[in-house]
Amino acid sequence: MKKNIAIVGATGLVGRTFLKVLEERNFPVNKLYLYASKRSAGKELEFLSKKYQVIELTEENIKDDIDIALFSAGASISEVYAPLFNKKGAIVIDNSSNFRMREDIPLVVPEVNPEKISDSMIIANPNCSTITVMPALKYLDDKYKIKRVVYSTYQSVSGAGNEALNDLERNLVGEKSTKFSTQIAFNLIPHIDKFDITGYTKEELKMINETRKILGKENLKVTATCVRVPVRYAHSVSCNVELENEFDLDELIKGLSEKEGVVVLNENKDNMYPMPLFIEGKDETYVGRIRKDESVENGLNLWIVADNIRKGAATNAIQIAEKLLNY
Repeated sequence: MKKNIAIVGATGLVGRTFLKVLEERNFPVNKLYLYASKRSAGKELEFLSKKYQVIELTEENIKDDIDIALFSAGASISEVYAPLFNKKGAIVIDNSSNFRMREDIPLVVPEVNPEKISDSMIIANPNCSTITVMPALKYLDDKYKIKRVVYSTYQSVSGAGNEALNDLERNLVGEKSTKFSTQIAFNLIPHIDKFDITGYTKEELKMINETRKILGKENLKVTATCVRVPVRYAHSVSCNVELENEFDLDELIKGLSEKEGVVVLNENKDNMYPMPLFIEGKDETYVGRIRKDESVENGLNLWIVADNIRKGAATNAIQIAEKLLNY
């Protein structure tokens, strides 16, 4: 059955990717409403060879026949407008951080915890780096029970939006950054989002807390260091995992390769391991460099890469919407 779909934040990187992924996956769209700020109102975007005019996001402009609203316009917009769309009967799938840690809001990666979708009127998309690691970690936790996780992320500039992509291009021709506080080209910035009083950044705390919520393990030992790197698309994550149970490495790799949404690239020759340049535009999470960590009992190292705009945002949200078709 076809659904009436709204996209909030339609002119942004993720908003435009929503359109692309909806089209690629043949999502059954009946009516399509595109919302953005007053500045973008009146612009035209294309979907299935048809032009759609962007509507200014105001309470008065929210249509009363929307079934599903895909949000990617920031936490402050989601806080105000998600309940307003709910009042008009729309289910909101939100890409911001606003609802993720609320106990009454499901935080969903469809390959991991689709049962959490249920009948909630707001469903939260996790952080892009959290989504990247979850399909693999879910398999490991189900099979071997995770005891501790250490994340080190290598996050592309597109995770900070169009202006960040522009900064990379500016830096490459000798111009200064306007989005980042320093040069990103030929550099690494170990600072994503604001610093917390603990010394962690909010991005790092998101990964820690979202991992616990999605896996249903509120006391799981998790730590993270999140770094911005001069890559356009796709986030990479080095995961050091300590498991409770012993494992056979070949059996573990075989099980991972059979997990929905996971592609194992684990040959240490001919560049057969995940690299962001070659994973841009893909919807799966790619896992490689799988090896035992001999420094701890039942230790494991993984290298995981996914396109942060697609699987880390737009595709994950649309996979949730696809699940809603069956409810």
